[in-house]
Amino acid sequence: MQTLGNFIDNQRVASQSTRKAPVYNPATGEQSLEVSLASPEETRAAIASAESALTGWRTVTPLNRARILFKFKELIEKNADEIATMISKEHGKVFSDAKGELTRGLEVVEFACGIPHLLKGEHSLNVGRGVDSFSLMQPVGVCVGITPFNFPAMVPMWMFPVAIACGNTFVLKPSEKDPSVPLMLAELLKEAGLPDGVFNLINGDKEAVDVLLSDERVQAVSFVGSTPIAEYIYSTASNNGKRVQALGGAKNHMLVMPDADPEQVVGSLMGAAYGSAGERCMAISVAVCVGDEVADNLITRLSEEIDGMKVGSGLAHREVSHQEEAHMGPLISQQHAAKVREYIDSGVEQGATLLVDGRTRVSADNQQGYFVGPTLFDQVKPGMRIYEEEIFGPVLCIVRVDSYEEAVQLINKHEYGNGTAIFTRDGDCARQFCENIQVGMVGVNVPIPVPMAFHSFGGWKRSLFGPLHMHGPDGVRFYTKMKTVTARWPTGPRAGAEFSMPTMK
Repeated sequence: MQTLGNFIDNQRVASQSTRKAPVYNPATGEQSLEVSLASPEETRAAIASAESALTGWRTVTPLNRARILFKFKELIEKNADEIATMISKEHGKVFSDAKGELTRGLEVVEFACGIPHLLKGEHSLNVGRGVDSFSLMQPVGVCVGITPFNFPAMVPMWMFPVAIACGNTFVLKPSEKDPSVPLMLAELLKEAGLPDGVFNLINGDKEAVDVLLSDERVQAVSFVGSTPIAEYIYSTASNNGKRVQALGGAKNHMLVMPDADPEQVVGSLMGAAYGSAGERCMAISVAVCVGDEVADNLITRLSEEIDGMKVGSGLAHREVSHQEEAHMGPLISQQHAAKVREYIDSGVEQGATLLVDGRTRVSADNQQGYFVGPTLFDQVKPGMRIYEEEIFGPVLCIVRVDSYEEAVQLINKHEYGNGTAIFTRDGDCARQFCENIQVGMVGVNVPIPVPMAFHSFGGWKRSLFGPLHMHGPDGVRFYTKMKTVTARWPTGPRAGAEFSMPTMK
């Protein structure tokens, strides 16, 4: 069976670790390969490679860094079908969703290709007589990315393209559940001309992560995952003197007003709640309906749509001619599927009304896969586990409220503040919502408000630890240190010493 190792100094390196983790095809339940879990020594070797490459890479002009990223973009597009197939085999999402993930990652690569403009800094002429001030945006050093299983291509590409474009070197620690795609990205970076050591990859678990968080050569850490781990990453890395952006969990609400377009709401909710089997930090998992009539109508329409959903392998339509693509694939692992079923059990036990039960739904393609079907609850209340906690599965909760004000209060009270949406035809209502809601990313008649790459991505409250969001302008700020220079070139003799506080004259 194939064993995956690490990528250090621009080459794949077989790990000497005796600790291994299995990698499964979630659609079949079969093990496809295994991955070695890096030792602390191997993790330090990757950091050393990045540190060694830093001096040379930071002196490469931003224009030439961008040219390598342009080539990398070309190679991603050339190999897009192969990469998307690999995502689907190891994560489980359907092929078209995998292609969409790749596209959203590529948008950040495209943004990073504009780095010569993004690093221009500021300049002020004559802040004093014959004195100029200007800023330099310089790389922070060796940067680390720790990424989740649900987006093995997109989330790493939200980090390393901006980091290396800014002149940093990078060590990626992807999820051990679907490691093949990140390794392929490393190979494509090498093919694009990235010098040795600028990008390194370590496959590992907490043992490797703790080295990355504590090694004094690492200057910055980016993370995406659950809130408990984000909190741990933030506190540990910060205590070790590193700058950190740690994106955590979510419980995203969609507010449905009485004047909303019903067809638009249903179509948007189906994709936002059940796409990628709900394994998205921006998935809508709560629909807040203002009034019983809105809720009843929504439930009727959703139930009909759910009945027509096809659950199955994300690649079956590419392997069998004339077969339609499934709407939803499996969950990532047997353990996670069992956890989602436990959440459904708890919803029933705590008094929510289970309208559509996904616990017994299996794929027609393979009954051994890790499938949980689309699930719909009504009469969900704050305090229930299915309302309070991030399920990370295809479970949608309907919460009924009497007014817009009650809905806003409900959403603002939740501990998470990642994403939210409002569906309405009332511009004033939407504007108030955008102004008053305590959430980092807001959609108006848009169900999953993920910003484009030239804006920044990040939530509020316990969905983000650290002051800076990901990619866009905040991404450039995170991966650079600003230095301000104040310069005077006297035309006469060298100025003498001054013993009072200098002021501009």
